[in-house]
Amino acid sequence: MSRRISLALTLHNHQPVGNFGWVIAETFDRAYLPMLEALERHPSVRLALHYSGPLLSWIRTERPAFVERLAALVTRRQVEIVGGGWYEPVLAALPERDRIGQLTRMADELEELFGTRPRGAWLAERVWEPDLPTSLITTGYSWTVLDDAHFRAAAIAEEALWGPYTTDDQGKVLTVFGTEQGLRYRIPFFDVDEVIGYLRDHATEAGDRVGTMGDDGEKFGGWPTTFEYCWGETAWVERFFAALEENADWLATITPSGWLDGHGSVGRVYLPTGSYAEMGEWALPPDEAIAFARAVHDAKAEGRPEARWLRGAIWRNFQVKYREVNDLHKQMLRASDLVDRLPDGVGRSVALDHLFAGQSNDCYWHGLFGGVYLPDLRVAALGRLIGAEDLALGGPGAAVESGILLDLDLDGSDEALLVNDGQIVAVKLDEGAGIGRWDLRAARHAGLAIDNDAEMGGSAPSRPASIHDIVAAKQEGLADLLQYDTYERRSGLVRLLPLTATATEVADGSATDLVAALDGAWTLVSIDPNEVTAVFAAGPVRLVKTIRISGGRQDPRVAVEVSVENDSNSPFEALLGLEFAVMLLGGGHNPAAWHEVDGKRIPHDEFATAAAVDRLVSGNDQLGIRLETLIEPVADAWISPIRTVSNSEGGFELVYQGSCVLALRPIRLASGERANLRIEQVVGVTADRAASEVVASR
Repeated sequence: MSRRISLALTLHNHQPVGNFGWVIAETFDRAYLPMLEALERHPSVRLALHYSGPLLSWIRTERPAFVERLAALVTRRQVEIVGGGWYEPVLAALPERDRIGQLTRMADELEELFGTRPRGAWLAERVWEPDLPTSLITTGYSWTVLDDAHFRAAAIAEEALWGPYTTDDQGKVLTVFGTEQGLRYRIPFFDVDEVIGYLRDHATEAGDRVGTMGDDGEKFGGWPTTFEYCWGETAWVERFFAALEENADWLATITPSGWLDGHGSVGRVYLPTGSYAEMGEWALPPDEAIAFARAVHDAKAEGRPEARWLRGAIWRNFQVKYREVNDLHKQMLRASDLVDRLPDGVGRSVALDHLFAGQSNDCYWHGLFGGVYLPDLRVAALGRLIGAEDLALGGPGAAVESGILLDLDLDGSDEALLVNDGQIVAVKLDEGAGIGRWDLRAARHAGLAIDNDAEMGGSAPSRPASIHDIVAAKQEGLADLLQYDTYERRSGLVRLLPLTATATEVADGSATDLVAALDGAWTLVSIDPNEVTAVFAAGPVRLVKTIRISGGRQDPRVAVEVSVENDSNSPFEALLGLEFAVMLLGGGHNPAAWHEVDGKRIPHDEFATAAAVDRLVSGNDQLGIRLETLIEPVADAWISPIRTVSNSEGGFELVYQGSCVLALRPIRLASGERANLRIEQVVGVTADRAASEVVASR
């Protein structure tokens, strides 16, 4: 009897909430459409395909014929459609009710489009926690695909990963396929003959093995250098599919459900919390990630058996590594609680869609793709969460909790929360009494969506291959721009700088504050629904800061006033400043986002200074937001962009994260003397999006 084996391919296709349409269109033309056309040319090749909700929505609107063609492949059982969370969330990060909601919506949408409910679920970034079987089975899913790293951590040998396993939670039994490492590394990066030979080497006379490879569909044309390789002169996919057909007498392609219909599981397994190996490295702090990568490399190079046991951090550690990720995650949890209290109806449906979109995983972490460093994705997610919370809080005049202390970021310390019809403001008392959240409710915009970090990493490529091996830079001199902030980029921060400090020193982070008011802990003095006052006393000065909100839906105002008193017996002199960091999506010299300085508009990501001003104006015409900054008394203004150097699939790049305006004036105080500085941000919003959203959904 000849030796036989089966191959179950599962390709995952996804585009983030907030991604640019032209990016999606380009990836569609380079990866998604060519794969569909190849399957049409090779009707005997079977596989499973997953399209996330944001991508599927774009395809339905922009390329509807694609859906019809895909449905034909599903009908003839050449393609199995895979489900999952509709907006591609990391399910482990969600409350159970939202896991159920995301999974059910995907199943409902796929059944409507293709006439069948999905049996398999794709897990975003293959993030696994042991309680997930309950969520998946409850919503009708029976299998998923995980990484070889999951099974390695559960003591499953590499040679035992040629078939699915069962696992369970609370009596719910789920089948789990493991991506076989050799296949994942070879497809499509090794020669076709070598892939076929690898499968032949693992075939058995009983034909009881199935090799599973679950990975990104974008690697077939959408990743750098892969389009020509997969579809151009090299034509890897075409040659691979032809080879599968030529060897069909011993090598069968099959869908995961098709395999399960005729075969049982290899055994039972209980998988620990984890993701793929690279994710564990990325989730570590930078120094630990370097040490971990070196340890893994050395262990593998020396053939040491402990290499299989080395694992990095779990996905949730991104909430520790990045303050922005934790703030986003905790804002999502708060929005979920508020939406859950809404009665059934149109408003709840719209709010729930906003919530689910705000759970899209991409900006909750960072690896080789832009992740949290991409402001458009981060602002899009926050905007949807603001929309959910805005609807859940009610319309203009609705009673809301304001002037309360609440541990919003779940770090054990309370923040001050101020809410009115037009905005939500959160003040982080133990970090400079800075404004860490300033949400414009009508515009659905997070005015302080600032990313503070810069990160470098990677290894030199040895072959044109996987994206994990590619290191490139999109522009020269990026290493020289790596200047790390020593404090969190919140707003309403008090600066006390030497009189000799310069705008350049502030912009490059080298300016040194005379006292620790910038990021030290402030003591709450008073709080009411419209304002919070805190005090900071250290060294020679005593500072009192009041943050006050006012205005309505489309004209919210937030004012920050600081009083500094010389509490010593000696004269005190400094530059007294108030710093605001604002995100208006102005990267790449986008003309829609601007500052107005000396009567001239400049891009929001430029450097500028203005002397003795009492008013600045900025805005984003596309967002419909105009910001008037009133300064009292007159002060100098130093404007500088906040930028990061981060890695992405295209290489290292400089990314705009917002703009900092520092208003400052010289003060010279005798013992007991005081000086003040006040900034008021007056916002104009052209349209209230809440009314149009609910009306459009009826």
